[in-house]
Order: sequence, then C-alpha cells, then structure tokens
Amino acid sequence: METTRHFTASIYLVADGATALHEHPGLGLRLPPGGHVDRGELPHEAALREAREETGLDPTLLADTADVSSPTARAIPRPRHLMLADVNVCDGEVGHQHVDHVYYATAGSRDIDPDPDEPGPEAWAWYDPADLRTADVDPDVRELGLEAIEVAAAADA
Repeated sequence: METTRHFTASIYLVADGATALHEHPGLGLRLPPGGHVDRGELPHEAALREAREETGLDPTLLADTADVSSPTARAIPRPRHLMLADVNVCDGEVGHQHVDHVYYATAGSRDIDPDPDEPGPEAWAWYDPADLRTADVDPDVRELGLEAIEVAAAADA
C-alpha cells in the first residue's frame, strides 16, 4: 500500500493563559485550528487562514524567524514543531498521513466567531494549563498546548 501524505498546518492560539481547542467533526478529537496547506500557500499562511476561518480571531504568530534575505530569497516563519500524523490506518498499514506544521500564536480575545461553514462557537473551549493536564486529549495536544501557553507568557514578559 502506498502512503499518501498531505501538508497541513495547525496553530495553537493563546489568550489570557489558555489555548483554544475544538471537537474536530471528522476525527472526534479535540484539536487546535488547522487544516491542509492550499496550493500556492505557505504553511504559516495556512495556519493563520485556518485560525481566522475556524475561530474568527486574528492571531499574531509567535515566530523566531531569522532576518535572512537576499534579492531572490527570504526567511519564512518556522513551525515550532513538525509532526507526522497517521490519519488512516488499515490492517496495520498507514494509507494517509499529514505532515503537520505546528505554530503558536496569541489572540486578542477569547470571542470565538467562526465562518458560517465551520462548527459554531459551542464546539470550542479554552484550556488553561490545569485544564490541559486533566483533559481527555491526545498526549501531543496536551504537550503542545502547554508549551504554546508558556511561549506566549514568555513573549508577554
């Protein structure tokens, strides 16, 4: 079986010491905003677009991009993590994977107002560190959420 891989981008939004997660309608998991990187789109652009579509928030990316450029090249924001997620496993073989570019960002409020074709605000909850430690979420979501909150706090300091 050949494995299909798609590039995706996720973004942990942090506001007032908590990160936003929603019940993903197709996977039944609590996840941050994210989705596929569209043709002609860079991963950080996809993360920001998905955050705007899914939450209505206008995030500020927390990036440590070096200021390296030339007339023909420039640095782009690096993801905090690259994750390889198995999406479809059948009889022990992986048929579909996502190469996920994980970013962190801050949001100016916790007022979720998604685009009309997205799950509504009731699908979302804000998780502070104590909530994340006890929540029924995958271990990587917990670890990345906690790290995003720490990075946002350090950026505010």
